[in-house]
Amino acid sequence: MDAFFASVEQRDNPSLKGKPVAVGGSSERGVVAAASYEARQFGVKSAMPSKIAARKCPRLIFVSPRFDAYKEVSLQIREIFYEYTDLVEPLSLDEAYLDVTSNKKGMKSATRIALAIKEKIKTTTQLTASAGIAMNKFLAKTASDVMKPDGLFLIPPDQAEAYVEKMPIEKFFGIGKVTAEKMHKMGISNGLDLKKYSETDLINRFGKSGAYYYRIARAIDDREVNPDRIRKSLGAENTFEHDLTSMEDIRDVLLKIKEILLRRMFSSQTKGKTLTLKAKYGDFKQVTRSKTVDYWIENDEQINGLFEELLSLVPIENGFRLLGLSISNLNHEIQEDEPRKAMQLTLEF
Repeated sequence: MDAFFASVEQRDNPSLKGKPVAVGGSSERGVVAAASYEARQFGVKSAMPSKIAARKCPRLIFVSPRFDAYKEVSLQIREIFYEYTDLVEPLSLDEAYLDVTSNKKGMKSATRIALAIKEKIKTTTQLTASAGIAMNKFLAKTASDVMKPDGLFLIPPDQAEAYVEKMPIEKFFGIGKVTAEKMHKMGISNGLDLKKYSETDLINRFGKSGAYYYRIARAIDDREVNPDRIRKSLGAENTFEHDLTSMEDIRDVLLKIKEILLRRMFSSQTKGKTLTLKAKYGDFKQVTRSKTVDYWIENDEQINGLFEELLSLVPIENGFRLLGLSISNLNHEIQEDEPRKAMQLTLEF
């Protein structure tokens, strides 16, 4: 979906149409959750502190988020997907992978399916979506960002590797700013440069992510669209109006966050073996500390002991603006099967 949260707000409040809109808090402590395309022209983007966004765009209109409304629209869109295929893997409220190789409409063109879905979304919700069409997840995600907003872009199978070779390394899904800077120092500026490195070289330099980089440089991604994605972690966090500098206040807050986490664990019948403490400072620098144990973490006493240990590893410095706890290595995780050999596509692009 295109600027999903902001677009829903502009749809539901016509006075906002054509204006720079940011969904999120406008206070000193606020963060932009989403920005309209009018706001993005000024450099406003999601996860940006609200005060910086307001400085970049003095006419920026802040709107409080309405997650219930966004979820309702998201479910409408999901139902449209299911008209074409049951192989739908949601990534978030506004994004999903669809495998339409074998589809319910018997349509023989992936491009026609994408156009039909886009049209149905616009008719049903009055919102626009952008689609990427390709033979695997990496390429489809890449293609979906090319023609935004209200775009559609196809990377045909016989052109996939050549397309990737020309892509700037910053455009690769899964390669962030820090990794891109490291690659530039290695002389890697595009996919063709990345392709010159062996898998062993990339693993030595980037750890297990190196194997992923080796494959996507060759347009290879064997991950299947998984409609039954398993939650990898469960957590709770809180952002504060003022930075916390007192250890007593910090412990009090973590105890409250722990209670929320325990309630979520109980309601979802979840337990895990890794507890992670997340801390963000007033300057937005973020650190995490984790501890993995050989037993199931599932009660108050266990979490108390672990978060105290993790807290001792995190310097307070000038105080925390955010604290969070999460649990992972969960009891209901399943090991993903080895990627099956990609079946021959019978669908036209």
